[in-house]
Amino acid sequence: MKDKIFGVLQRVGRSFMLPIALLPVAGLLLGIGGSFTNATMLETYHLTSVLGPGTVGNAILTVMSDAGNIVFANLPIIFAIGVAIGMAKKEKEVAALAGAIAFLIMHASIGAMITIHGGPEALLEGATTSVCGITSLQMGVFGGMIVGLGVAALHNRFYKIQLPQVLSFFGGTRFVPIISGLTYTVVGIAMFFVWPFVQQGIAAVGGIVMESGYAGTWIYGIMERLLIPFGLHHVFYLPFWQTSLGGTLEVNGQLIEGAQNIFFAQLGAQDTISHFAVSATRFMSGKFPFMILGLPGAALAMYRTALPEKKKEVGGLLLSAALTSMLTGITEPIEFTFLFVAPALYGIHCIFAGASYMLMHILGVGVGMTFSGGIIDLILFGVLPGNKLTSWVWIPVVGVGYFVVYYFLFTFLIKKFDLKTPGRDADEEVKLYRRADYNAKKESMGDQTSEKICNGLGGKANISDVDCCATRLRVTVHKSELVNDAMLKSTGASGVVHKGNGVQVIYGPHVTVIKSNLEDYLETAPNVEYNGADETVADEAAAQTSAEPTGEVVKTVVLGSPISGVAADLAETPDEVFAQKMMGDGAVVTPNDGKVVAPADGTVVFVFDTKHAIGFKTDDDVAMLLHFGIDTVKLKGEGFNVHVTNGQKVKKGDLLMEADLDYISKNAPSIATPVLCTELKGNQKLRRLADGEIKAGEDLLAVDFYE
Repeated sequence: MKDKIFGVLQRVGRSFMLPIALLPVAGLLLGIGGSFTNATMLETYHLTSVLGPGTVGNAILTVMSDAGNIVFANLPIIFAIGVAIGMAKKEKEVAALAGAIAFLIMHASIGAMITIHGGPEALLEGATTSVCGITSLQMGVFGGMIVGLGVAALHNRFYKIQLPQVLSFFGGTRFVPIISGLTYTVVGIAMFFVWPFVQQGIAAVGGIVMESGYAGTWIYGIMERLLIPFGLHHVFYLPFWQTSLGGTLEVNGQLIEGAQNIFFAQLGAQDTISHFAVSATRFMSGKFPFMILGLPGAALAMYRTALPEKKKEVGGLLLSAALTSMLTGITEPIEFTFLFVAPALYGIHCIFAGASYMLMHILGVGVGMTFSGGIIDLILFGVLPGNKLTSWVWIPVVGVGYFVVYYFLFTFLIKKFDLKTPGRDADEEVKLYRRADYNAKKESMGDQTSEKICNGLGGKANISDVDCCATRLRVTVHKSELVNDAMLKSTGASGVVHKGNGVQVIYGPHVTVIKSNLEDYLETAPNVEYNGADETVADEAAAQTSAEPTGEVVKTVVLGSPISGVAADLAETPDEVFAQKMMGDGAVVTPNDGKVVAPADGTVVFVFDTKHAIGFKTDDDVAMLLHFGIDTVKLKGEGFNVHVTNGQKVKKGDLLMEADLDYISKNAPSIATPVLCTELKGNQKLRRLADGEIKAGEDLLAVDFYE
């Protein structure tokens, strides 16, 4: 449950990145346009004659300012659409349309409820605002998130829905905007009653944050950095930037919610303020000192402590990473290198990052940002508006101190504890690490079965492609000699079959899950060969040759033949996996009729995607596999017509499947059909009751249950 919630939160955080990615461009337009149309700045830099009112330059800059401002003014609907796209699994354009429709309908419903209950005047001052021209409650970006997440959930559930024939036109993706609109009509009505209490709660939490003073700012900074490895930092800081959790302030007669929104509202109204609100920029300004100068100091420490013969190679990498951090505020290469080789360094970095936020708060620095704290944002939102409005000069002052502290502290720690930062291991490749490397390391620790399967197949670099049929993992490898059968069997495989460069690993009906997990693991696994030929592996899945069950037979379950044809010993099956009973015991029937019926009363456990195999469990709890033909998985469903679905209850003799014998005979190696009992217990013994001609429904197998 915890892992599921964590996974959902990561997806939510990633979905926020689409609308967040718009902010740098919008901020660039607003920053340049707002700063160069500010009368005080024009007078300070003597630019009034060139860029003052009435000039072509002023007209262009005014357009730029308004173009950027419109993005920040409409962030709620942008988040509704962007989050819906980010969280939708398929058909993302449909989710986007549904998100926009649901957002407008929700706010229109709220607006109608406001009118019904006496209009905005009947509500508390500041409780309402205009959203896309609709008078609605002040929900901010939270409103967009509520719509985006809800619409995505509806979309993922209904985009493949099949409606009755008379309504079939409205099925599938067309149904998503319809159900979203109806749902958010109800949500809008509910929000009219619920949201005022939510507003009170957010305001109370926001009040606590504001009253927490400098210590609260320090804790905020620490948490923001600590959550980066988990990909949850967007989920953490966004409410402070975009909702009343980060404060509220009246700018130009309009109540603005959220730290970043407050900053950009003031940026567009510089003539009306004496200084940007530090109560808002406390959640942003702290990034600048450690991103522009602190982390480059750590990069220099790593360079100076590298082995002499590797300094040239390390120098190029670290210089690039340091410049990226300084200019853009993108710190991933340096921070994830800490995480990968020395997590303790990252912990120390988080503490200093929190202190940077606190120092900027103490010194009254009022510099905001669009996305991250590099020199570009510092110039746009600190230098250009002027030190009088932003107190930006404290950033380089504190930054120089951070450079010195990071350089000397990290140099000491790297040498003292012999930390293997880039260039300090003679045998290791010189590289910086990114999020993908860190995630791969975590995932390889979490999915040890897939890692062992990958190693048993000779490593990721030895694997050409992966597929599966009803019971087998089918893999093509480059070098068959690297495959370690014992290691594969230790993962739960009952057998391994080699056919040239093809390897079939026998797992049983749950092989589809194993294949999916392996494919997920291979996305981030190191692309290397693995030679475990000399390793001794404990075969956890080795067949345990237990004695035949003895004693009194207390029950016998008789299973009918699912098809008409010629029955024979399973050993005569023209496939060694079935013939050697790797998948279970049973019989083989060569059919003379393509109809497959239920061998007993029971449940269809699964129908394989390619329709050639059916998993079945009798009401007496005997698990069976009906596998029509040999290597028929390669027919990809051609020649098969299945009449049942997963989980369907059936009676003995009910039609399960029809197969085209002529087509299958011409396109598959054999039509011989194994009929298996796949999970016989220690007190169960199977007997074959028929040999030769048999009709569907006649007794084929018996399972004796012993005391």
